[in-house]
Amino acid sequence: MQKTPKGFRLHIGIFGRRNVGKSSLLNALTQQKVAIVSEIAGTTTDPIEKPMELLPIGPVLFIDTAGIDDEGLLGKKRIEQTRIVFDRTDLAILVITANNWNQFEEELIAEFRRRDIPVIVVMNKIDLFEPNRKLVEKLAELNLPLVKTVATDNQGILDLQEAIVKQTPADIINNPVIVGDLIRPGDLLVLVVPIDKEAPKGRLILPQVQTIRDILDNGACSLVVRERELKSALHKLKTKPAMIITDSQVFQKVAAETPDDVRLTSFSILFARLKGNLKEFVRGAIVVDSLKTGDQVLIAEACTHHPIEDDIGTVKIPRWLNQYTGSMINFNYCRGHDFPADLENYKLIIHCGSCMFNRREVLSRIMHAQRVDVPITNYGLIIAYSLGIFERALSPFPAALSLYRKLHGKGVSKR
Repeated sequence: MQKTPKGFRLHIGIFGRRNVGKSSLLNALTQQKVAIVSEIAGTTTDPIEKPMELLPIGPVLFIDTAGIDDEGLLGKKRIEQTRIVFDRTDLAILVITANNWNQFEEELIAEFRRRDIPVIVVMNKIDLFEPNRKLVEKLAELNLPLVKTVATDNQGILDLQEAIVKQTPADIINNPVIVGDLIRPGDLLVLVVPIDKEAPKGRLILPQVQTIRDILDNGACSLVVRERELKSALHKLKTKPAMIITDSQVFQKVAAETPDDVRLTSFSILFARLKGNLKEFVRGAIVVDSLKTGDQVLIAEACTHHPIEDDIGTVKIPRWLNQYTGSMINFNYCRGHDFPADLENYKLIIHCGSCMFNRREVLSRIMHAQRVDVPITNYGLIIAYSLGIFERALSPFPAALSLYRKLHGKGVSKR
């Protein structure tokens, strides 16, 4: 469980004012001294992450944040970092003391509810402060679960763990599959995995490994080949595969060698559905036709690796888009959890497959883009579109393919 990627963990954010006991609560939940505890307000500066297994949910990631009431120039920067955590929070814990509730807490609750994030209120330090009866009644009226704790003495921690289980979103408990709902037991899938400079030495990249595991979990078989061996491998098979899944970088070559009656897609497109909203990404991809010289396009990557020669995000996608549009587009980049607050000047956002993010963070980014009416798509879809194989790449997803054809208004796409 400790090796489970962050993107597959329930993200639990711990929020509240300074010195209400957020760090003590994190230490009590994890049974470890993860965060520094001090009576001095503002001890926690940057968000602190702690992965662990929380039964019966499974792998989770606790995120301790700086006080939302921090002061001064540095305090404002800490608050900015805390607010960034909102985007990847699946479940929020709001820590208060018995008589401490005003605009800070009201604003946090309003933000959580606007984002549809379930929240648990923890009234900490009840050994020092008598619980306010009117506040308890108010929380009940607001239908906010309340847990009373003394974090430094582990009092109420089991009650909090039980509340976390009850408030965990159903889509986390019933984790969506990558490809399992598209195949049947006994099916054979061919996975095309280039071994190039971007491939990690001695292993496969995360989306490939997770897809293989999902195929096995659903009783199907996988054949893994490089793009140069695909044609030979297909020739050796007695029956046609149920689907071919390829790395998007070799989409064009694989599409040319895949029989017309075999479904074809990419790892990135599968993850567009798993981590985000495939239909929304389809809407974003067709905006490519309206891009022109000078337009600003944002390329967002979850990973913070250093770009290498012929990098997919900084070299290949810009090259393919400029070739397709016949224009000189201006590309900007963001990596990791950094995401621009001001998106209005962008004509399009192109996101990576987000294998390192949880679904909440990707959906939050989609929401930010929708708020300012900026289309968003992902690597696999934009590559397929710019290479003229968009319909082919959507063949395993009838609803998304139907939407694309509807948007083009003719029933059959030009591409």
